[in-house]
Amino acid sequence: MTSQQTQRKLEMPIADTVRMADLVDYQEGAVVSRTLLNRPTGTVTLFAFDEGQGLSEHTAPFDALAHVLEGDAEIVVSGKRLATKAGQAVLMPAHQPHSLKALTGFKMLLTMIRS
Repeated sequence: MTSQQTQRKLEMPIADTVRMADLVDYQEGAVVSRTLLNRPTGTVTLFAFDEGQGLSEHTAPFDALAHVLEGDAEIVVSGKRLATKAGQAVLMPAHQPHSLKALTGFKMLLTMIRS
């Protein structure tokens, strides 16, 4: 099996319907991630945050779209605090500081566009 075939096997199923939130499980006291697509043009990564877990402030070289699938979180973008819940999304612009903290168990789909 080539490395590209191995990579695609770890990604989400092709030509099948899935419930995104079911593709990653919560882990006590942790942040769990699973890369669903990894291409030269961008990535799609699914995250599960246990309550109270988060990502400290950082920047990214590309725009990132956080789509909340389950739970509640506080996402901070350039100092602006955003209370988010399932069904909502936040665009985090390239080179702008951002962070997040799970207020409950929280799952999100993060799409990063490399451009």
